[in-house]
Amino acid sequence: MTSSQIRQSFLDFFKEKGHKIGASAPMVIKNDPSLMFTNAGMNQFKDFFLGNEEPEVKRICNSQKCLRVSGKHNDLEEVGHDTYHHTMFEMLGNWSFGDYFKLEAIDWAWEFLTEKLKIDKNRLYVTVFEGDEQDGTSIDIETLEYWKKHIPNERILKGSKKDNFWEMGDSGPCGPCSEIHIDLRNDEERKKSDGGLLVNKDNPLVIEIWNLVFIQYNRKKDGHLVTLPNKHIDTGMGFERLCMVVQGKQSNYDTDIFQRLIGRISELSGIKYGSSNDKDVAMRVISDHLRAITFSIADGQLPSNNKAGYVIRRILRRAVRYAYTFLNQDKAFIYKLIPELVDIMGNHYPEIKSQQALIEKVIQEEELSFLKTLEKGIGLLEQIISENTQKSKKISGKTAFELYDTYGFPLDLTQLILREKGLEVNLEEFEKEMQQQKQRSKKDALKETGDWVILNETSEIKFVGYEQLTANVHIVRYRKVVQKAKELYQLVFDQTPFYAESGGQAGDTGYIDDGTEKISIIDTLKENNLIIHLSKQLPKQIKSTFIAKVSKAKRINTANNHTSTHLLHYALREVLGKHVEQKGSLVNSEYLRFDFSHFQKLNNEEIRKIEILVNEKIRENIPLNENRNIPIEEAKKMGAVALFGEKYGDEVRVIRFGESIELCGGTHVPFTGQIGFFKIFKESAIAAGIRRIEAVSGEKCQELIFKQFDSLTQLQLLFPASKDIVDSVSKTLEANLELSHKLNEMDKEKLGSTNKDLKAKKAQIGDISFIGEILTVQKANDLRDLSFQLKGEMNDLFMILAAQIDGKANISLAISDNLIKVKNLNASDLIKVFAKEIQGGGGGQAFFATAGGKNPDGLQKAIDKAREFVETLV
Repeated sequence: MTSSQIRQSFLDFFKEKGHKIGASAPMVIKNDPSLMFTNAGMNQFKDFFLGNEEPEVKRICNSQKCLRVSGKHNDLEEVGHDTYHHTMFEMLGNWSFGDYFKLEAIDWAWEFLTEKLKIDKNRLYVTVFEGDEQDGTSIDIETLEYWKKHIPNERILKGSKKDNFWEMGDSGPCGPCSEIHIDLRNDEERKKSDGGLLVNKDNPLVIEIWNLVFIQYNRKKDGHLVTLPNKHIDTGMGFERLCMVVQGKQSNYDTDIFQRLIGRISELSGIKYGSSNDKDVAMRVISDHLRAITFSIADGQLPSNNKAGYVIRRILRRAVRYAYTFLNQDKAFIYKLIPELVDIMGNHYPEIKSQQALIEKVIQEEELSFLKTLEKGIGLLEQIISENTQKSKKISGKTAFELYDTYGFPLDLTQLILREKGLEVNLEEFEKEMQQQKQRSKKDALKETGDWVILNETSEIKFVGYEQLTANVHIVRYRKVVQKAKELYQLVFDQTPFYAESGGQAGDTGYIDDGTEKISIIDTLKENNLIIHLSKQLPKQIKSTFIAKVSKAKRINTANNHTSTHLLHYALREVLGKHVEQKGSLVNSEYLRFDFSHFQKLNNEEIRKIEILVNEKIRENIPLNENRNIPIEEAKKMGAVALFGEKYGDEVRVIRFGESIELCGGTHVPFTGQIGFFKIFKESAIAAGIRRIEAVSGEKCQELIFKQFDSLTQLQLLFPASKDIVDSVSKTLEANLELSHKLNEMDKEKLGSTNKDLKAKKAQIGDISFIGEILTVQKANDLRDLSFQLKGEMNDLFMILAAQIDGKANISLAISDNLIKVKNLNASDLIKVFAKEIQGGGGGQAFFATAGGKNPDGLQKAIDKAREFVETLV
């Protein structure tokens, strides 16, 4: 069976068992502060397990794309080196939300594996939870008895809490699990040792393929377990591992999922797969990482330097580094693999097919950028090697960490280059720097969240904010949160007019009032579909009836900007073309930001056309046409634009303003005329093939126009006789530029004269030409320019120049290359000694260094100290 047939057989099997086939959720998670990426199939169903939302159906199955490269589920370093770890992988799963439980989950898993896929029963082992004394739980006897119907007792193994008790986090829904393992060793190996002894022992051929989780408890913050009123089933089976089993392979990378990609890598690089271990690992890493990067971009997460974007950039750079180091690829090459991947997976995941051009462009630009970084890093490393004047076999771990942290230069590549020179990194120092950085990150991210205090059990929190800005509310649950030493309270109401941050729109602010006290709501968030209101204090009468009131001015300005993004999206597609797709947005009461796919900078004419079209739609005063809770297929037939990377349910909300039709949960104006006016103030690039527009509307647009008009009025006062203010300013700037050129020429002439004076004042100390002078210059660069001029013209030069600039002391030190070698000198080290006289510090390179200080009176002392040092060399 092909991988596509295996995936389909799983979905068909559970469809026959009454399951609805669900779509794969985006890999990049929104509205969940505990996760950046979907790392398990159950992530999108957390709200059902937590009781925050009622499922529309009780049984679901799907194939979920997952990513494990951060947090405790971090398999990155194993990827490509072993046979079964991946960054992105597919998880086949079936779920029951308060419907069937252990019996059906076990029976169907066995039926699918042994009857549908014909997997050898004699190679299978299962594990059951043995219980945990600390938790007060005993062996999962129910699961044990159910398995005895299918498998001999000797192949039913007891597992510890570590292996056979699944938990969502430190608190929350949890329960025992039962794993299914398979022994893929050949018959000869199986005779030598019992496969049961190798289960959960990291043997690459005795592996887990399916985990059946029985969610029956809720772990409280203090650690104790409470039985859930509704019990759930959550299963997860690694698709890649399953394909390896069914296709009779001993490595996931030997299945048809990866072999076509590896074949294309081999073809492009001219290197045969199987020729060497290092090259094979590189091909496996690239084929794996390509999938993770591609699906992340398709889900709306571009490589960047922040959070999830940084993780994706790191994965891509790791792939580039392997291609560069082991496959001799010094030009962009990974993007050329996209067509092959689309051909393999595009039918089941159409999002990568529809966005193929964008994905290729983004990856290509990222490759080119990092290859330049690699080149720069290698140059810096070679410089470090050349300056290793002490001839130590170990290069500073601090330096290696700086290369890694500042320039993105991988440690293993640093080690590889150093090894060729007979050098190594001080790994102890490097690890120390790495741990310090991790501690800083942990400290910044440290958040202490208490248990929810439940005042009223309710599964439905009603949002009434589309119709009204005030409502009578009751607090149904609350908890305390401490982050960065700040104490906040999270409140949940039975109904709320406050819009929670979602879909790029900022959360509402306002207050609640029970007549005795007024509590400010400083933000509104959505966490796992729960609307959470943040306050700095807890109401004294927690069970009161409160009037909740949203800040009207902020809501109106936010609605103006949000509706403007819809009109902007429509205008962009009309002016630039239908290839334009939204790739992200930010909407608040101050301004709007809109990211979209387009491959070139917008010119002034295009921007003006877009602004004109948006403002035409505003003046038309188009009424809001809102359709709530309509089937998503019906919405698509209406032409509603969906955003890739957003999670949509079976029923959606459609917002229409004339020809602009979008799926959206945000707040909007009743008529476009309320917006007043729209103005773009910035257009820029944020990634390859992705542009960003920043704009204002309504009240903030008025403020911007008034401000710009005031500036223009001020300019006209400066040029009272001018008929054309732009022409007058342009001519003034040209005149200033010409004057600046003349001043620069005068400075050069002055430096030339100073150059001659310094040569004339040269002192010969033994075989060293010493120059030490205090100069009158306007900028520190003059010291540098003079230093480089004289260093290029004189041999055996040791020159220290000093100047007082803007009340501060500045010194520079230049040493000829031959002196550096013969006398074993280093300007960077020496200037630190001389700079003590000016109460400062500095550094640089072996041949040139600079320093600054706060004591200009010490300039001559620094020169004298330098001269004394030179005299010791003779």
